[in-house]
Amino acid sequence: MTQFQEFGFGTQIRKSPYFDATVRWGAQGFSVYNHMYIPRDFGDPEQNFWNLLNDAILCDVGVERQVEITGPDAAQFVQMLTPRDLSAMSVGQCKYVLITNANGGILNDPILLKLGEDHFWLSLADSDVLLWAQGVAVHSGLQVSIAEPDVSPLQLQGPKSGEIMQALFGDAIRDLRYYWFMEAELDGIPLIVSRTGWSSELGYEIYLRDSIYGDALWERIMAVGMPMGLKPGHTSTIRRIEGGMLSYHADADIHTNPFALGLDRLVNLDMEAEFIGKFALQRIRDNGITRKQVGLIIDGEPMSRPNTAFWNINLGGESMGKVTSAVYSPRLKKNIALAMVSLEAADLGAELQVLTHSGESTATVVERPFFDASKKLATEAMPQPVEMMVQVPFTV
Repeated sequence: MTQFQEFGFGTQIRKSPYFDATVRWGAQGFSVYNHMYIPRDFGDPEQNFWNLLNDAILCDVGVERQVEITGPDAAQFVQMLTPRDLSAMSVGQCKYVLITNANGGILNDPILLKLGEDHFWLSLADSDVLLWAQGVAVHSGLQVSIAEPDVSPLQLQGPKSGEIMQALFGDAIRDLRYYWFMEAELDGIPLIVSRTGWSSELGYEIYLRDSIYGDALWERIMAVGMPMGLKPGHTSTIRRIEGGMLSYHADADIHTNPFALGLDRLVNLDMEAEFIGKFALQRIRDNGITRKQVGLIIDGEPMSRPNTAFWNINLGGESMGKVTSAVYSPRLKKNIALAMVSLEAADLGAELQVLTHSGESTATVVERPFFDASKKLATEAMPQPVEMMVQVPFTV
């Protein structure tokens, strides 16, 4: 394992159950997310993008740690954490939710899975919600247990992911609707499989429930999927920005409220249930927001790498905000970006000045997402013969 040793990883940051497998399959670089290593480089990121669009990729997202909430008051406690109304959520369903603090700021934007009436998982973005939830529980007066279970997800994403999943799990996988999950086994490996993912494409997340099987699960999926075009890969920055998907710490943070992101649908201020940040979000709704997330097309030569510098945005010589995520889309042949700007700079068609690493560029405010605004690629039913085609409702 000479290649493994060249990375020189320390012990303070955890490795996922798939770490060794990703190294064998060509991972060339890692970053840290939720105190764990995540593969970020399997070679050319543009090729990874095309692999995702044309075939399928398998991604180690074991860094999406789960906060497991159980107990007689689990449902009430989970509702306390989020402004999204969960009263109609069914067992077997997933929901995209926001975790807010007392000021209405976003602490995380996880996927919530309801495994039972008193059993939930929060599948996390990059922040310490386990500690937050345990702290909230201390004086809540509610009977709940909060822990991190031995659960590590993989993402299988792309147009051929349905065929691969059918080969792995049989025809039952065809009935799995968008943002729903089912329990499954593969060669005796205990799993939960959901129709979710961070790609805006048809895709699945495969939640391993026993880390000892990490290597075996990766190899099994690759063995079945390779003849269908499956490649090892990493979550595509290009595709997720095209789809307007948020990256926590970049596009949202503790100082960002849901209304500034246009996520009003995830906030129900009229429900009887109390949740952390309710009064603050009522004030923000009533007083109005002062800044807003927008999409930008940035003029100039194709960006050579994704922006991680929070470029400043000016209008008439005054600072109006910052670019939060930017990348060159080889499909759209444009530099595209998500940005947080003052309201006076947020009108569609507005021309702004962006101070990039190569100098000042003109940017135009446009609609977001940049591609597939209806999310048809992710939400439609798995491809079937024409006479069997059905439509699946958008139910995130």
